[in-house]
Amino acid sequence: MISALNRLVDFIEAHLTEEFDVNGLARTLGTTEYHLRRMFSSLAGMPLSEYVRRRRMTVAAADVVRGEDDLLSIAVRHGYGSTEAFGRAFRAVHGAGPGDVRRDGGPLRTQPQLRFRLTVEGSIPMDTRIVDRPAFRLVGHAARVPLIHHGINPYIQQHITSLPQEAHVRLKALSNTEPGGLLQVSDDVDPDSTEGSELTYLHGVAVSRDTATPDDLDAIEVPAGMWAVFRTAGPHPQALQTVWAATATEWFPANPWRLRPGPSIVAILERADDFSTATCELWLPIEPV
Repeated sequence: MISALNRLVDFIEAHLTEEFDVNGLARTLGTTEYHLRRMFSSLAGMPLSEYVRRRRMTVAAADVVRGEDDLLSIAVRHGYGSTEAFGRAFRAVHGAGPGDVRRDGGPLRTQPQLRFRLTVEGSIPMDTRIVDRPAFRLVGHAARVPLIHHGINPYIQQHITSLPQEAHVRLKALSNTEPGGLLQVSDDVDPDSTEGSELTYLHGVAVSRDTATPDDLDAIEVPAGMWAVFRTAGPHPQALQTVWAATATEWFPANPWRLRPGPSIVAILERADDFSTATCELWLPIEPV
């Protein structure tokens, strides 16, 4: 995976002024666009699209400062149809318009070319099992919420606390397959994992495919497939988020699996009364590389 990411960066650099097919490139690298985008954003700390935009504007800034061409020629060279569109993109990265930068020589915010390296530290113990599951269904109460990378997501917290106690009891009674118990489900997540992008959050349980779903509950159909299950324990949600990040930095680069599209699931196995600590299982859908 590290080699694939570096080849992706090299490809981007060679085609900065062009539109390119990430899906086609992923296939030539022996992976999928979904996995490539998820691993890039997890390791780079930014979406692939944001990195491409920053690199394009870094190179464009050099053209602007040199002053050899007019701004329209530079805009067209870098894939923009007008100086206005180019100026908006330029200002979003550098904090100043191209005319100001040409006059003053700055300010400029440079995005260096990335280079991925695998450092094996073993700092995060990975208590993992691989599970092959038949198709099942997730049922519960769903809401669209923004993605937040660190700390408790207040939108998810508000959604859960808005449910009456009898709703939790009812859901627990419906659970009849793995993952067991009340589940925190994230679905339709942006492959770039852009913070603030919307996802579907479902507070619910897993049931077998032939279990009837009550009409007043939301449902997510989950096809048969392999899952990597990571057990976490400690301060909540910090321990869970740390292990989630480590799946990208340590587990996937060292194992012959990749993410496949599908929901990610958190099962709370044990927790303190105030939820300050918890033992959880993180379920991620995977397929062989």
